Amino acid sequence: MQKKGSYAKGIAKREEILTTALDVFAAKGYRRASLREIAESVGLSQAGLLHHFSSKEELFAEVLRKRDEVDVSAADSSRSQAEADTDAFGVLVDVVRHNAEVPGLVQLYATISAEAADDDHPGHDYFVQRYRTFIAQLEEQVRSEQAAGRIDPELDPRQIARLGIAVADGMQVQWMLDSEADMAQTVEYFWSVVKLIGARA
Repeated sequence: MQKKGSYAKGIAKREEILTTALDVFAAKGYRRASLREIAESVGLSQAGLLHHFSSKEELFAEVLRKRDEVDVSAADSSRSQAEADTDAFGVLVDVVRHNAEVPGLVQLYATISAEAADDDHPGHDYFVQRYRTFIAQLEEQVRSEQAAGRIDPELDPRQIARLGIAVADGMQVQWMLDSEADMAQTVEYFWSVVKLIGARA
């Protein structure tokens, strides 16, 4: 039976690995980052590194989960709690804007999210829940705006939310191919168009 101290050390080492991997992917990108470099940075062999994860794929998915925690925390800290709770599109724009500073993580996200469409992929459940959470938050904001009379009540809140995420994800791909494409500006523009429709209704 594993002792509590050993368990706590294992959790701490896992967090250290994820934080380090986040930095390595951000700096070097998905293709150039290596498990060996991540392992050496935390004082482990590659085998020792993967001892903390079921597979390389699980490690990558967990790095993206860690990225979400860091990004959302940073976006929330830049505004009041009330603003963070009611401005899901604003938080999305902030996160997308930050992503332009870490191209390696955008590459990792685009690659792993496509692979995770497979039900057996270790990151599958993470991505399913991620989309559900973000879509629900955006949908709630659309409904609030409709209740306040600022968005056309005939618009489908869930579809607007899905379109918002589709714009954000699609712009990441465009940006990887054309660095002049402004991801955050496009997401912001989409939201302004939705509100403009509401103003004219």
